[in-house]
Amino acid sequence: MAKKHVNPTRMELTRLKRKLVTATRGHKLLKDKRDELMRQFLDLVRENKTLREKVEQGILAANKNFVLARSSMPDEVLNVALMAPRQEVYLETRTRNVMSVEIPEFEYKTKTPDENDIYPYGFAFTSSDLDDAVKSLQDILPEMLRLAEIEKSCQLMAAEIEKTRRRVNALEHVMIPEMKENIKYIIMKLDENERSTQIRLMKVKDMMLEQAHHYNERYNEANES
Repeated sequence: MAKKHVNPTRMELTRLKRKLVTATRGHKLLKDKRDELMRQFLDLVRENKTLREKVEQGILAANKNFVLARSSMPDEVLNVALMAPRQEVYLETRTRNVMSVEIPEFEYKTKTPDENDIYPYGFAFTSSDLDDAVKSLQDILPEMLRLAEIEKSCQLMAAEIEKTRRRVNALEHVMIPEMKENIKYIIMKLDENERSTQIRLMKVKDMMLEQAHHYNERYNEANES
């Protein structure tokens, strides 16, 4: 028996069969999408792990260099040296569509192309440890932006994977079985109606034959008399 009331008509049967074909095709496409998203998601997770370790090591090295610079320089000199930065960084963002997921992409540009502009101070009154600290932060910046890009992408992909998984399960365990059950129910009712119609036609035929037979008998009796 169908889970919900359906009209047991041939038009409804045709509509449900077309709907079942569409749902089956959509189920396959969603499964393929889910599998591809999972593959790309796992690739990003592995890259994220490697990048995070590299960024953490770079930040740790920069912090050590800053500690060494602070120990060898007066706080006033260090603060003045870093007070007025010469270089500026501009961040550009855009998105890339991956399996209907808008993945962010980050790109940075500097105000000037000269790499030495990252040092906003003269080298006469500062230690080399401060130079190493600034250079290590400048070197780790691309990896930090890539890490932020990957982590955001992983969050968006995880949400899309969960959404796709729910749709696949709804089609596989609810909608498609229900449509099959409704189709089976309609076919059963149509068969019952067809058998009932045949039985009624047979009865009508028998009644007509019987009436015709009695009519012939009365006609023959009337002629004989």
